[in-house]
Amino acid sequence: MKKRILGNNGLEVSALGLGCMGLSFGYGKVTEKEEAIRLIRTAFENGVTFFDTAECYGPFTNEELVGEALKPFRKDVVIATKFGFEDGDSTKGLDSSPARIRKVVEDSLRRLQTDYIDLFYQHRVDPNVPIEDVAGTVKDLIKEGKVNHFGLSEASIETIRRAHAVQSVTALQSEYSLFYREPEKEIIPTLEEFGIGFVPFSPLGKGFLTGAINEETKFEDSDFRNIVPRFSEENRKANQALVDLVKSIATEKEATPAQIALAWLLAQEPFIAPIPGTTKLNRLNENIGGADLKLTSQDLSEIEKALSAIKVVGERYPQHLKERVGK
Repeated sequence: MKKRILGNNGLEVSALGLGCMGLSFGYGKVTEKEEAIRLIRTAFENGVTFFDTAECYGPFTNEELVGEALKPFRKDVVIATKFGFEDGDSTKGLDSSPARIRKVVEDSLRRLQTDYIDLFYQHRVDPNVPIEDVAGTVKDLIKEGKVNHFGLSEASIETIRRAHAVQSVTALQSEYSLFYREPEKEIIPTLEEFGIGFVPFSPLGKGFLTGAINEETKFEDSDFRNIVPRFSEENRKANQALVDLVKSIATEKEATPAQIALAWLLAQEPFIAPIPGTTKLNRLNENIGGADLKLTSQDLSEIEKALSAIKVVGERYPQHLKERVGK
């Protein structure tokens, strides 16, 4: 798989990474450990070198899983993890105090079975802790050799600017896909201005862009999508036009809808490295195929024209989670 560079500090990653959250958290049933390890290692064997986790996924169990799976080839991969929640629990409040950041580093290093974290993100911006203090703490951790690169997640352009002035930000992780294009307005131009990489999560629209979900789909009780307004039965039905468009392009290109969605993202900017997640080996292989699919400028122009006639409906977060983003 081709590589891409995130940020001006030269962090090289595979064009597509693997979002590991869903193996342990957020999307219903937890994947059996040996099966999850096999999936992560298969991703590596097929050229994926960029793996994303966080202390709150589980909590904690996802980091342990990723650490065990990647230990045999630790030096050949980039591991990203995150801090920012009270006690590492995303159902609690935010906590990016310097003391908490330092505790997370030590705990994450132990769970990941490593002595350095390649990319350390603030998971959500904490309004009670100045971003300069957060960036300064990570800067110290970089000097100590415990962290190599600093990242932000779901941050506003003001926060990005302020953080970058203290410690260069290597990457921003936020949602971006054919299903959610808000970052094109201000975020992507800001990242380009400062030389910051972009790591889109949910590049397949939380599965919607694969074409495997419709208004009749029933999610497991513990599936996060049950509380996402955009995934209400009514909104799934209304947004089917977008899926139909992606399916038609896929048919034309002899590809799958997921591959079209990923190829479209990769074509937007050279500093974008999406992190699709999956629990299934066949989906993993399908996603990896998206990195090899090239969309021409004419393809992209035609997609843009078709997209302009489609209005996506429904908020991407319920109100209590919406309040945590774009700070």
